[in-house]
Amino acid sequence: MDIGVFIPIGNNGWLISTTSPQYMPTFELNKQIVLKAEHYGLEFALSMIKLRGFGGESEFWDHNLESFTLMAGLAAVTKKIQLYASVAVLTIPPAIVARMASTIDSISNGRFGVNIVSGWAKMEYEQMGLWPGDEYFAKRYDYSTEYVTVLRELWEKGTSNFKGEYFKMDDCKLSPRPQAEMKIVCAGQSPRGMEFGATWGNYNFTLGKGVNTPTAHAPTNLAMLEAAKKTGRDVGNYVLMMVIADETDEAAMAKWKRYNEGADMGALSWMAGEANADTNAADGGTAKRISAPEGAINFNMGTLVGSYATVAKLLDECATVPATKGIMLTFDDFLIGLDQFGERIQPLMKTRADRMKVAA
Repeated sequence: MDIGVFIPIGNNGWLISTTSPQYMPTFELNKQIVLKAEHYGLEFALSMIKLRGFGGESEFWDHNLESFTLMAGLAAVTKKIQLYASVAVLTIPPAIVARMASTIDSISNGRFGVNIVSGWAKMEYEQMGLWPGDEYFAKRYDYSTEYVTVLRELWEKGTSNFKGEYFKMDDCKLSPRPQAEMKIVCAGQSPRGMEFGATWGNYNFTLGKGVNTPTAHAPTNLAMLEAAKKTGRDVGNYVLMMVIADETDEAAMAKWKRYNEGADMGALSWMAGEANADTNAADGGTAKRISAPEGAINFNMGTLVGSYATVAKLLDECATVPATKGIMLTFDDFLIGLDQFGERIQPLMKTRADRMKVAA
């Protein structure tokens, strides 16, 4: 089972709280995180793209780096780990992204891929005059389909003459092309999002659910598996989980309780308002999941809280869900959390035993 890390390109990582670790995003911080991930044998690192924060007392995600330039820098200082940058498709033309990706492919020697973000928070784009109107909510996967079509044609052929509703290429060129297959990552949770991922993605990220319920995402995984059957493609399902670990279950749960007590309600209210702006959003989609009350301080991603042995056991249980090919991890404190994972949790995981032998 692959393991990756969702690196903190925005301040405070993924905990919307005033009592969780507070830190700013820097290249140096993310370099240390990705080098630790590579050292411990993790297979990939992915950075999001976020263009406007949620405010509140914690100024949550008001401070963000840019994904492609960050990953270009990380590509230059790593040797083995696969790297993924995220593109908000409304912000950069696909032909430019194709060239940016090919450049980072050259820097990384073939270790790069792209995460497609169709966009659910319209204020990110309205602030720049790039929001095409609320009708985009219903068309965003059609737009993204044309976008990825152009990317694929340029990466695979070096030329695109694609003519669609949103993009029109006229003998558009790309050279040099990537030396390795450019993998596409998606994160659709709704039926339409899963259809898009099953058609175009190499991997689709699904959100874990609940606290210490490592198999609760099974219905989402199975829905993705069914979508992939219709397209006849083998699309890897990766589940997003947060790890909060300590020496004992009690110590870890005390941290989780403290973080929840400091929930930044101002930031959470802003996030819920943005998530609910799409009146067409499917119940299982990302926006609806993010706005759910039970998803308060960590975006309703799955959360594994406990001792090192407990977390190792829960991660192994997560791997038993059909079609789970990997897990993308976040931590309350990334530097400490990665050391805990690499030195105390991973050695106890049955699903990582073969990978650790190869790494040794």
